[in-house]
Amino acid sequence: MFIDFFYELKAARLPVTLKEYLLLMEALEADLASGRVEDFYYLARAALVKDERHLDKFDQVFGHVFKGLDLMNEAIEADVPEEWLRTVSQLHLSEDEKKKIEEMGGWDKIMEELKKRLEEQKKRHQGGSKWIGTGGTSPYGADGYNPAGIRIGQKGNRNFRAIKVWDKREFKDLDDTIEIGTRNIKVALRRLRKFARQGAADELDLDGTIRSTAHQGYLDLKLRPERRNTVKVLMFFDVGGSMDWHIKNAEELFSAARAEFKHLEYYYFHNCLYDYVWKDNGRRWTEKINTWDLLHKYGSDYKIIFIGDASMSPYEIVVPGGSVEYMNEEPGALWLQRVLEVYENAVWLNPVPEAHWQWTQSIQMVNQIFENRMFPMTLEGLDDAMRELMR
Repeated sequence: MFIDFFYELKAARLPVTLKEYLLLMEALEADLASGRVEDFYYLARAALVKDERHLDKFDQVFGHVFKGLDLMNEAIEADVPEEWLRTVSQLHLSEDEKKKIEEMGGWDKIMEELKKRLEEQKKRHQGGSKWIGTGGTSPYGADGYNPAGIRIGQKGNRNFRAIKVWDKREFKDLDDTIEIGTRNIKVALRRLRKFARQGAADELDLDGTIRSTAHQGYLDLKLRPERRNTVKVLMFFDVGGSMDWHIKNAEELFSAARAEFKHLEYYYFHNCLYDYVWKDNGRRWTEKINTWDLLHKYGSDYKIIFIGDASMSPYEIVVPGGSVEYMNEEPGALWLQRVLEVYENAVWLNPVPEAHWQWTQSIQMVNQIFENRMFPMTLEGLDDAMRELMR
């Protein structure tokens, strides 16, 4: 089994060596795993993974080889008892029944009523339209239906109507080693180029050498700095939620950008930009990066590229506290406007087909904030976006 594990890691293109595998075997012989599955998982990860970018692939291979072994996840701490939220049934309503359910009257009203429910509710509920529970039409709970509510304890989206999510959500970093499906993506990105010779003179200047040698009468080597692309790019990637459908496109773009731009910085956000971003999705709650710091760290000569489907509740854009994950003090629209005030050249790339944009209010709102500088994530859209950034 352990040999199969090693070969599976190699097949998944993880840079695992025989020396590291033998080190793991020595650790097992010394009983460092204590006979516990969780201890063995962390021991193997420490011995075999050298770069955090490979943690997600390692987890996939580990789960495939050691089938049926569940890894520990930190549980969310909340006052809502877990047994209330256990999924017993999923509510299926007809279109006529859905139309009869009215929204509760806006963001403030929904949050105020949630506070009351938490204070009053004493037991688990299933069905119904008031209490926090499962399978009903209440705005709070799981596996039911409401036009605008708070999702609590449900695994994944069902109706895409939640305005806030009370769960711990795990995202993974984009893989920058993925094979590009088509090199046309890289060709499109190459429009974003401005060459200059910078740095140490370590490249042979053939023409200069010939001229100087002819003039001096002896071999006179001339060197010059390497010709480099001086364009600086700052990318913001939306991760999680509905962006899970577009991971392949985002990873191809990310990988191509890493190959094309020497001066590239990137950060992650979820749905809309707020007061912090992060570099590592596994540590996004503990290693937050203040957005204000980024606006002061990177000069105005950087080209800004947002990548996201811009599909969210309008509350997340225009209302303080509108984020689905925490109570943001300032609306997302304000943070997007601040970015556009600092950086003259900025675009938004959207993986959703352009023909569908008109049916999603939040996409129209973000496009308006970017002054119609939103482009579809197609080859033609990338081409147009790069032209826009070079203006």
